[in-house]
Amino acid sequence: MVKICLVGNQNSGKTTLFNCLTGENQKIGNWPGVTVEKKTGIIKGTEFELVDLPGTYSLTPYTEEEKVTANYIINENPDLIVNIVDASCLERSLYLTTQLLEINKKVIVALNMVDVLEKKGIYINSANLSYELNTNVCRISALKQIGIEHLIKAINQTIIMHNCSNCKICSHYKKVKKYMPTEEDITSRYNKISKIVERCMSRKKQWVNATNILDKIFLNKIFAIPIFVLIMFSIYMLTVGVIGKYTSQIMTDLMTEFSKIVSLLMCNLKMENWIQSLIVDGILKGITAVLNFLPQLAMLYLCISVLESTGYMSRVAFILDGFFSKIGLSGKSIIPFIIGSGCSVPGVLSTKIIENKNQRHLTSILVPFIPCSAKLPIIAIFSSYYFKENAGLISFSFYILSIIIIISSSIFLKNKSEESAFVAELPDYRMPNIKYILKEVKEKIIEFVKRAGSTILLASAVIWFLLSFSTNLKYGTTIDKSILAVIGKKISWIFYPMIGVNSWEAAVSAVQGLIAKEQVISSMTIIFGSNSTFDCFNKFSAYAYVVFNLFSAPCIATISTMKKNLGGFLEMVFAICYQTTVAWILSTLIYQLSLLIF
Repeated sequence: MVKICLVGNQNSGKTTLFNCLTGENQKIGNWPGVTVEKKTGIIKGTEFELVDLPGTYSLTPYTEEEKVTANYIINENPDLIVNIVDASCLERSLYLTTQLLEINKKVIVALNMVDVLEKKGIYINSANLSYELNTNVCRISALKQIGIEHLIKAINQTIIMHNCSNCKICSHYKKVKKYMPTEEDITSRYNKISKIVERCMSRKKQWVNATNILDKIFLNKIFAIPIFVLIMFSIYMLTVGVIGKYTSQIMTDLMTEFSKIVSLLMCNLKMENWIQSLIVDGILKGITAVLNFLPQLAMLYLCISVLESTGYMSRVAFILDGFFSKIGLSGKSIIPFIIGSGCSVPGVLSTKIIENKNQRHLTSILVPFIPCSAKLPIIAIFSSYYFKENAGLISFSFYILSIIIIISSSIFLKNKSEESAFVAELPDYRMPNIKYILKEVKEKIIEFVKRAGSTILLASAVIWFLLSFSTNLKYGTTIDKSILAVIGKKISWIFYPMIGVNSWEAAVSAVQGLIAKEQVISSMTIIFGSNSTFDCFNKFSAYAYVVFNLFSAPCIATISTMKKNLGGFLEMVFAICYQTTVAWILSTLIYQLSLLIF
């Protein structure tokens, strides 16, 4: 099969172009031996396989993702390279293009976002650029799907006309891990690129750059961080305080009615009592606990996707780099933290973008401190029940607490090591594409339901069994004499300092969080019943209990990912012991101080 790779800088529109070229013919996995996402697909109307390589700025790699791209291009011998170039950053983008042309592979340049540039009065003569680079240049707009058919036609013609099997690769790129350009090499290359751009680009009118105006506000030394805090506060007030207030009860009522219908149907079918109890009191109650917060999760995903698509998140990384570097982190650490608010697993995986090993490992340990979407039901349910009038504010306080923990832990755990340079793309501000955002939110919700659903079904069934049977396996026993109660009473002392009572219910529910954090609420719902009051708590113990569940050891999937990232079993054990110790000390301190003050 003909193999074509798609190569480009970060934020150049590469993923959008990949989606345009392949449509729905896509597969996602990981590169062999590397926890970096691999996307492949078949180009529409052809049998050509397209490989979407991780974003890179050059063939001399620094990060794990850039190494994947460089090694594939140099060692895997693709038949054709489609190099997507951001027309608005032509000079910077052509640095990679000129390197690709030097390895004697056939390259097609997809000149993206030329329509945006021309609105600014800047025109790129693609014919001149094609002559200067001695390769085919196609003008496209991946976002508006302009020029895609012309690009596919150019790919077909190039594959037919050109046999790449005899191409040679420059020796210094072949030794990609050893070759590093000198400052003189870089300067010389950019001088040549500047002359090419000068001959191909012309400006017809002056343009008031909205990006520069907005950056004076969002990158302001005084107001940048307060604006970021205000934006995040608004998101969580909207997600938990507004959306959660109106949707949680609606979802509960719907599932209650559904449970009644299912129960009536099973009674009519004269099914065994234990089967009815398993389905209604076990599985359906567990599912209900998670469905309650799906609208809130969808809104959270939507808001984060909008911020990312506008270009604001890249600026957040830039804003925080100066401060983060002082506490042992990189400005790029904010990206795993933000991704971790959706799920800790991809959050930990995304630390690969951090070049410095110590900063990368430290970020991997700290990412689970960010409340992920699986922890959202814990926040939402407890905040809504115990702090009805201030649910949004209380919810946001957990995120503020997570930031305090991350900063404190960074200072405590940081190693004295060389500082790594911060390189981040600051794209122009763009209007978000609603179509792509909604598609992305839909995919994330479906992925979450699939991932959490299977776990919750199994865990809910196990909890029901342990709750319904005694130690001698007699069905219909009282809760206090169930297998689950016996187990819980053995470990409830651990939680006494933070909730003030020996609650086996709270103990076993917290342990369930190791399977999946959303299972904490499912477990408590099954134990206490659908009209859950969680009556072993008061306001202060409820807050402390949430703190423990948010910041203690994450789910098994995240622990496994941390092990791979940190490089060993002992490092993983240290991470989960540190996380759980911090959570226990903090939650205990909160509750004990509340007793003294109130």
